[in-house]
Amino acid sequence: MQFIGGSYLAATPQLSYRRLLEALSRRGLAIQAWSYVPGFDHQAQANEAWKLFRSARPENLPALRLGHSLGCKLHLLAPDNGRGCSGLAALSFNNFSAERSVPLLAELGPRLGIQSEFSPSPSETLRLVGANYRQANNLLVRFNRDGIDQSPRLLAVLQQRPGDHSELLEKPGDHLTPASAGLRQNLLGSWADDPARQRQIDSLAETICRWWQPALLQR
Repeated sequence: MQFIGGSYLAATPQLSYRRLLEALSRRGLAIQAWSYVPGFDHQAQANEAWKLFRSARPENLPALRLGHSLGCKLHLLAPDNGRGCSGLAALSFNNFSAERSVPLLAELGPRLGIQSEFSPSPSETLRLVGANYRQANNLLVRFNRDGIDQSPRLLAVLQQRPGDHSELLEKPGDHLTPASAGLRQNLLGSWADDPARQRQIDSLAETICRWWQPALLQR
């Protein structure tokens, strides 16, 4: 499994997403997680992630791509257009503009002469996905208290393609539900942990794995 996290959580995915990655590992998935600091050139970062995953991927092993928030966008922009995987699970897809993501850019960007939009832009991202992305098997997961999720917009673009098998699933939680390091448990022991949080993570991991198995048969 090739995992890309979202925003600055992705700098240390082994910590920020520890519970989810461990839950997937317990279900038999070998995991490669890319560590990065987000920039403005999302296409360049998508290319870099794809190259690193390709160099580390065991031969003849089908790959599931998993992304959270910005990580979904980077997987969608991979230079192989999704051909090198058996499916993409996209959690809390987010495609906001730079000014929406970093509000000070609207005011300071022009004054300082710095780039004030992501490349590709939100509209160009969806255009590129509709025109170039070739993976038919996509599971979009949105959480019912996530105020910045844009999965329905992505689903509409994906479903316009011939032979598409994309689906959208809603689960309880918010935008940060996939990101859980279990710090209270690590520091204070299992008695201080929130069992509901762990159940959410386990349910999410089980959902991803159950969806992926039929996707393998379609390749």
